[in-house]
Amino acid sequence: MPKYNVSRAMSTQHPDNVNHPFFSDNAELAGEDEIKEVFYTYSHIRCKEQLWDCEGKEVDNFVVKKLLTKYEPYFKKHVLGKDVFLTLRVPNPSVEKNEAKILLETLESIPRNFDTAKLFYDDDIAPIFEIALPMTTDYRELIRISNYYKNHVVGKQHHKLGNDVTIAQWIGKFQPESLRIIPLIEEKDTILNADKIVEGYLKEEKVEDYQRVWLARSDPALNYGNLATVLMLKVAFQKIHGLQEKMSVDLLPILGCGSAPFRGNFKPTNIKNCIQGYPSVHTYTLQSAFKYDYNITDVTNAVEFLNESRPGKPVQVDEKKCISIIDKIMHEYRKQIRLLADFINNISPYIPSRRKRKLHIGLYGYSRSIGDLKLPRAITFCAALYSYGLPPELIGLNALEEREIDYIKDIYANFDNDLKDSLQYLNKDNLHIFPSEISKKIEKVAGMIEYEENSKHKKVTSIILDDLKKKDHRLLTENITRAGFIRGFLG
Repeated sequence: MPKYNVSRAMSTQHPDNVNHPFFSDNAELAGEDEIKEVFYTYSHIRCKEQLWDCEGKEVDNFVVKKLLTKYEPYFKKHVLGKDVFLTLRVPNPSVEKNEAKILLETLESIPRNFDTAKLFYDDDIAPIFEIALPMTTDYRELIRISNYYKNHVVGKQHHKLGNDVTIAQWIGKFQPESLRIIPLIEEKDTILNADKIVEGYLKEEKVEDYQRVWLARSDPALNYGNLATVLMLKVAFQKIHGLQEKMSVDLLPILGCGSAPFRGNFKPTNIKNCIQGYPSVHTYTLQSAFKYDYNITDVTNAVEFLNESRPGKPVQVDEKKCISIIDKIMHEYRKQIRLLADFINNISPYIPSRRKRKLHIGLYGYSRSIGDLKLPRAITFCAALYSYGLPPELIGLNALEEREIDYIKDIYANFDNDLKDSLQYLNKDNLHIFPSEISKKIEKVAGMIEYEENSKHKKVTSIILDDLKKKDHRLLTENITRAGFIRGFLG
């Protein structure tokens, strides 16, 4: 039996799906459909945890009340906060200044949600007790939230109103008394030093049982390249495990992965390979393509397999060697992305939307080393390049030498499988539209391994290129969607 009741799978709201779920009449999920999605996650696919985004949209602070009243029979049997979990992702005031006060509104809503659940269950069980902070770069960002909650949300109950009663006597107690806070770490330097961020937080907060730490997969791939990100994560998980041994606190990593190979290749049909690649990860994210673009039996079987599996020790890597390869790939990847940026941005407006929201800001807007380069978010970025028949995983791999590839295969068991999964979507006939430097380098990568071309995808991406040339934008979006159906993900 697991030591802590922490879910192995976390359903998220990332809009990487092609199909829209049966419970929604709209291709774009919003509002009440997202409440239905939470219930669907728990009841149908048996995923015990749902991430609820409190950034980039109109915040619904009544999600707990809506769930408990709309699906009362289910939640009477499956206690929210004990059997199934709702985890909030909040804005980071250090980065998202325009959304900063939403953090305070969200923190204020947690005790009210507690009261709602207490009335429903007649028991003191917090329906929400955990929040994730995106783009964490310093443990003090986490401490500020913890202190604000303890001192200004819960702490105010002890304040007296004049010489009369305390706030708690006036309107009732504020619970839970504290929160668990998960750092969501997304930049290269912070991923490689994730252990330092976690260590600072553990010491300051005096955490003694367990701590979750979430490492991103999509935005780092967008910023630094796919393979560079895989190697970064392997270094980070090794260091996190070392910190666990040092601090005697159980560290439970979360990996934020999507169905596209560029975003983790985490799909119901590839779940065993992913666990083999990241054996120490405790929780994997189930994004929208995972849930809606595969046969429901495959989805439920994959979640069941994940729920019954147990994390182990991380893959051992040579940190110095990995960082050397990371820097090499990253330099080449960024050089090529500069040449591809206009192509990506030209097709991006025609990628269909799947959520009526924006998720948090991408790092490109903040990265000085990229200069004035503007790119869409990771899902749209992927969808754009796949739609051209240029899988983004291939970009930058030409920089590798044979001895480096041999080492990568030693520590990255799925290297060949993931590369084959990407190369099947390569349309060599479309490469002529890109600068010759790009086409030559992609051809070189394609020669690294034998693969089977997906003829249906090739045909549709050739049509997409014709649509783009003819400026037939209505057909363009339809055909981008068709290509997504063939892949089993939008981006």
